[in-house]
Parts: sequence; C-alpha cells; structure tokens
Amino acid sequence: DLFEFDKNINSINDLVLGMVVPGIVTNITNFGCFVDIGVHQDGLVHVSQIANKYITNPNEVVKLGQKVLVKVTEIDIPRKRISLSMKEV
Repeated sequence: DLFEFDKNINSINDLVLGMVVPGIVTNITNFGCFVDIGVHQDGLVHVSQIANKYITNPNEVVKLGQKVLVKVTEIDIPRKRISLSMKEV
C-alpha cells in the first residue's frame, strides 16, 4: 500500500474540525503520539484519544512510522497546535 497525504490539505488553514485524514506517527511520548498529516505542524493524539479502551502507554497501541487515520478535534492556529483523535475513526 502506497501512503498518500490528503492532497487538499497543505496547511493548518485547510483543516476543518471533524475531518478524518491519513497520517503517520512521528513521535510517541507518555502523554500521546504526534502524527504528521501533511501540514507543517504535527498533530497530537492525546493518550486518552488513541484507543477506545483505557491505556496507560501509547506504545501498547501505536508504533513509530505507523500509518493511521485521525480525526481533527481542535485547531489552534495562533499557537500552531492541532489536536487529533484515533477514536471513532
């Protein structure tokens, strides 16, 4: 499977709340994982938004370089922060 970012999304300004986009896990921390969705800022999937069940360690569910589908849940353009969810996707 060849991975492709959404061609309609080139910057944080193209994002819309609730949209589901493909991404790649770029970093995993104890509080969540960061996902590259093809804009200049990686989005954060908080640990509570990674799985439908309770997890304490994101490494239980995601791996670096993993291809994922994420939902855009919050867009903070001034702070250049994107919040994402892997639940209900």
